[in-house]
Amino acid sequence: MAATRVLLVEDEENLRSMLEAALRYSGFETTSTGSGRDALDLAVAHEPDLILLDVCLPDLDGFEVCRRLKASGSRVPIVFVSGRGATEDKVRGLTIGGDDYLVKPFSLEELVARVGSVLRRSGTAHGERLVCADLEIDDAGHVVTRAGVEITLTPTEYALLRHLLRNQGRVLSKSQLLDAVWQFDFGGDGRVVETYIRYLRRKVDTTAPALIHTVRGVGYCLREPRPTAM
Repeated sequence: MAATRVLLVEDEENLRSMLEAALRYSGFETTSTGSGRDALDLAVAHEPDLILLDVCLPDLDGFEVCRRLKASGSRVPIVFVSGRGATEDKVRGLTIGGDDYLVKPFSLEELVARVGSVLRRSGTAHGERLVCADLEIDDAGHVVTRAGVEITLTPTEYALLRHLLRNQGRVLSKSQLLDAVWQFDFGGDGRVVETYIRYLRRKVDTTAPALIHTVRGVGYCLREPRPTAM
């Protein structure tokens, strides 16, 4: 089996060398650069399975690199690493398409664990088939369809929809969804959940009936439409 490919984008040379060594020791194949512009080219040339992306880069910052990748249709998972630990920065990173946000300084063990967690969430390890009304996830093929029409989702959108489907009929709070899908603390800020629920509705609930429901003051629920009383 081919090694998992990680594109490491970090302008601090010593830290880049240290991160590369830790990733390779853990079995990952790495390509690295200190430039945001080079990262855009390498993401196309090397087709990485995950991008580890510093926010503060000398040319294009990490947020702009992520925005351009997502605008081009890329679905590769992105883990931000940054010395900027404010909630606003974390929320921005995740709402533009990041899958995790790690604040410097961090341990190499935590970094490798976060990378592995994101890869598992965006991968096909479970092989389940999840169904609600005419919405279906084929986890083995990583395919989502509604009424037989395939829906293209980002890795984070897929992970959120999958978690809602596995808990269909159950109301999940924002904090529960943050823990399950993003797996780290936002200081109670649920705006990233609201943003991704909105993204999912635009893709999943484009036709009636709506399957994703807001329970005011509680959270979100994915369920089949209730029968209409005669």
